[in-house]
This record gives sequence, C-alpha cells and structure tokens, in this order.
Amino acid sequence: MKPIDYIVFLVYFVIVSGYGYWIYRKNRTGQADSKDYFLAEGSLTWWAIGASLIASNISAEQFIGTSGSAFALGLAISTYEWMAAATLLVVAIFFIPIYLKNRIYTMPQFLSQRYNDAVSTIMAVFWLLVYVFVNLSSILYLGALAVQTVSGIDFYYCMYGLAIFAIFITLGGMKVIGYTDVIQVFVLVLGGLATTYLALDLVATTLGDGGAWEGLGFLRKEAADHFSMIISKGELMIPNGQGGTRDAYMDLPGLSVLIGGMWIVNLNYWGCNQYITQRALGADLKTARSGLLFAAFLKLMMPIIVVLPGIAAYVLFKNGQFQTEMANEAGHVIPDHAYPVLLNLLPEGLKGLSFAALTAAIVASLAGKANSISTIFTLDIYKKFFNRNASEKRLVNFGKLVVVVAFIVAIIVAPVLRNLDQAFQYIQEYTGFISPGVFAIFALGFFWKRTTASAALVAAVLTIPLSTYLKFQFQEIPFIDRMGIVFLILVALMVIITLLDPKSKNNPKGLEIDSSMFKTSSSFAVGAVIICGILAALYTIFW
Repeated sequence: MKPIDYIVFLVYFVIVSGYGYWIYRKNRTGQADSKDYFLAEGSLTWWAIGASLIASNISAEQFIGTSGSAFALGLAISTYEWMAAATLLVVAIFFIPIYLKNRIYTMPQFLSQRYNDAVSTIMAVFWLLVYVFVNLSSILYLGALAVQTVSGIDFYYCMYGLAIFAIFITLGGMKVIGYTDVIQVFVLVLGGLATTYLALDLVATTLGDGGAWEGLGFLRKEAADHFSMIISKGELMIPNGQGGTRDAYMDLPGLSVLIGGMWIVNLNYWGCNQYITQRALGADLKTARSGLLFAAFLKLMMPIIVVLPGIAAYVLFKNGQFQTEMANEAGHVIPDHAYPVLLNLLPEGLKGLSFAALTAAIVASLAGKANSISTIFTLDIYKKFFNRNASEKRLVNFGKLVVVVAFIVAIIVAPVLRNLDQAFQYIQEYTGFISPGVFAIFALGFFWKRTTASAALVAAVLTIPLSTYLKFQFQEIPFIDRMGIVFLILVALMVIITLLDPKSKNNPKGLEIDSSMFKTSSSFAVGAVIICGILAALYTIFW
C-alpha cells in the first residue's frame, strides 16, 4: 500500500475509535449494569440492530471465505446469503416474540427456563467451544491472511493488531459495538462495491473491451459452470488445497440448499445463536423486527460484494493471471487467496478504503463474537456456578477479562488453520456438529409444550457424537445432508422420550404460545413479501 492508503485507513481508524469512545462516554452511567453492557438494553434503534447484525455476520469469513468458495463453487455459495434473508423473516415472526415475551438475554438462559440447568450448561459449554475454537479463531486467521496479503505486514503482527483493535471496541460493551457497526457497514459496503466494480472492469479489459457491466457478461460466458445455484453430483470439481480436486456437491448438495439441511444451518445461526440474536434481545418487538427486516434486505445484496469478486478472480486465473498469487508455498491453488489478490489491484486511495472496509468487517465480527463469548461465560457459567452474588460492576469487569482471555486463545489457535483450502466450509462443517441438536432443542422447546428436559438432555449429549460418527463412517454424505439426518434422528428421539414420560402431559415449563404474538405490522408484511418475491426470482433465473 502507498502512503495515501495508510492515511485513508488511519482516518477510518480514528473515526471509528473516536465515535465508539464518544458513545461509551455518552451512555456511561455511574453504576455498572451487566444487562446494559452485554445487551445495550433498550438503546439500539432498528437501523443499528440491522446494521450490527450484518456487520457481525459479514466478516473475513464472508469477504475472504465466501469469495474463496465463489472462486471454487461459483454463484451457488450465494445460497448462504439469500437463504439467510428468508430465515431472518422466520426468526422475526416466530422466534423473537418468544424471546422477548420471556425476557431472554442469553440462549443458555432460555434453555434453563424451558428445560433445566443441566441442558443449559451443556449447551453453554458447546457454544463457548465453537465460538472460541471455530468462529473467533477462523475469523482472526482469515482477517490476518487478508491484511498480510494487502499490506505485506507479517501474518502474526496482523493477527495481533486485529485482536487489539477488536478488544478496544469490545470492552465498550454492546452499545459501542452496535453503533460503531453502523459506520462499519457503510464502509464495508462502499469498499466492497468498489472492489467488485474494479474486478469486473479488469475482467472486461483482460478478455475484450468495455466496463464492469460488460465484465459481468464475460463472467457468464467464461464461467458458465459457476452460475448454477443447484449443483448436481459430479457436475463441478474444485481444488482441494492439496494439488487435487474434489466434488463441489459435497459442499452444496443439490436441493438440500433449498429444502434440506441449509435451513438448519440458517435457523440455528440466525435464531438460536447468542452472537446474532443478542442484537435484538435488548429492543422492543417492533424495533427488533424492523431491524431483522432491514438486515434481510442487506443480505440480498451481499453476493454482489462477496461472491462476484471470487468468480471474477476465477475467470482471471483461468486466463493466466494470478498463477503465483493464488497458490500456497507448495504450489497448490488456495481459493481463499482470491479476495486479497483482488485488493492489490485497486488504485491508490481506493485500496486504503477497501482495506478499511475489510478491516471493518473483521473487527466488527471479532467484537460481536467476543461479546457473546463474554456474555455466555459471565452470566451462564461464572454467575451461576462461581459467584451467584456478584455485583453488577464485578460481572462487567469479569466479562471484560473473558474478552481478553478469549482473544489470547484465538491467537494461539488461528495459525493452525493456515493449511485450509476453504475456511468458510471449515466453519460451516464444524459448527454443524452442534447445530442439529441446538435447533432440535429450541424448535421443540418453542412449539411443543410437552417436550421434557430429559429429551432435550439426550439431544444435547448426542449431537456431537452422532455427527462425528456419521462424518467418519459415511464420508460420502455431504455435511449439509449429515446435519439434516442428525436433526431428524434427534427430533425422533426427543419425541419418543417425551411421549414415554406421562408427566409431560402437564409440563409446567412448557411455553404458553399465543397466536397474536406472531402478528406483524402491515409494513413488515409488505417488506417480507418483497424479499420473498426477489428470492423466488433469483432462484428461478439461476436454477
């Protein structure tokens, strides 16, 4: 990067940090409040909730991971983004009213109220393990990889710098995270669109003539096999990161992305995930729903920012460019190098803006994830088992300590991931070891009053062993299908165990569901119909 790029980045850093500090000072009260620190209770607007959801979701795993998967898989990887838009509508209509009516602040808290402390604690431990060793570590790894590629700074220094920046934001609490995320989203969308535009323009210049629009036409022509949303077995072979190839069907197995396991991926992530729902839990129902609707609209445009650049990099690579940059030390093609390579093509100043956008995404996601780790460990482990009488101030201070410890662990684990070909698929697969059990427990806990704690405990204990068994004994099953199979097995077991318990007929912990809870405003309904119409059109066009 040139001096002007560093100046642009520095200006961004000062603005975000200064704004975060101003929000922190403005909202700081004389007495520390754990709910205010962890949830920013009642203070986030709908646009702050929606922006924070996207800023925390669209991170290095999307910019680097999804672009890398787009290099290998093509437009089909967009299903994670577009199905998320539909999922956000389901969560807004059915899940959020239940959380808010029962004054839920953490996911383990819900499990404790609905089932018992045993179920709650087991799942809290599972969440913490996945959040720290899979999510936080992989985001830190991908972020450091991107920053290293663009800036030339050593990988480890990049990792340390990102962790320190994220800690600075996280220690301000959810208010600071929520409102600085508004700036982060603006910058990442602006920089992301610039990168996409220039990538398409380069494709047009390399293959013929014209601008970005013509470049999009060249993508359709040169990478026709990368514009199918439904991949059949054997249709597309992709790099495996070790010099060979593997079947893309194993990552995105046909219709399962529409009517199968992809729903479990999304409903678990957007509806049963502390990291995400935490943004909406401190708001009233109307504000929370509006925030989720806004996030759904933003989700529709994300493939323009994170998928098209990956396909553009594939076309350019196919035509002789980036042969060295796309390979690792052993000379094997690594799809995750696609987006960082494209960033190096940007002109002075704009590279600094895109670099700032990427850093914004990384830091926002790291901060959000760390805050959720801190929330669960502090409120559901520390307060419950180690210090039931802890003061509000002590809880907040302990939560800040957890943030620092979580980042230290992530810094240790992140370098181990450097040999992955597609980190995005790693995140999805290994998060999927607990997703079926989590969603089964939540879904039956929401909508079937009879579901017992014993049934939930069985699902919680079996989700990882069952997923592990199927992975190693039936390696020909795509991981998305495996999640669907595990989910169905666990639901069946929960139903059987519940029906065998005569006390389940009068379960005192069953939720009282009132149909009026699920009624929406007319404006929300109109927005939801528009989103569904757009999704139907997209899947019809790219079937």
